[in-house]
Amino acid sequence: MPIELENVGIAVRDLEATIAFFTGLGLTVIGRDTVSGEWTDTAVGLDRNHAKIAMLQTPGGNGRLELFEYIHPDAVDTEPTRPNEIGMHRIAFSVDDIDEALQIAARHGCRPLRGVATYADIYKLTYIRGPSGILVMLAQDLTKN
Repeated sequence: MPIELENVGIAVRDLEATIAFFTGLGLTVIGRDTVSGEWTDTAVGLDRNHAKIAMLQTPGGNGRLELFEYIHPDAVDTEPTRPNEIGMHRIAFSVDDIDEALQIAARHGCRPLRGVATYADIYKLTYIRGPSGILVMLAQDLTKN
């Protein structure tokens, strides 16, 4: 059976702020909607499910994020995921210029957890805490000119 990754879904506190963050990094909004009704209750497993959603896509078209802000039931705040916790961990993006990406992230109040590291002269990479506490890895391939 062939299988393909469709998207990564992330519940957020503020849909507009999260869209601004990811579009600032280069993703494009390819769709928006407000969803509710029996079909969403069944698909998601929540009664009276009602959410604002946005689908974003990477420039190459092979990566998508579905962001959703719950209207009902109320969103439940949790502690942000730490790098060593079991479960959904982080989302990672390759960038051409990590310094430029970090400048964009900083405009949204997002900074590296500790700093920027270099792995074997191959990658410069860092983890940042994005909107709604989303853990985001940025990596620049140093072997590409």
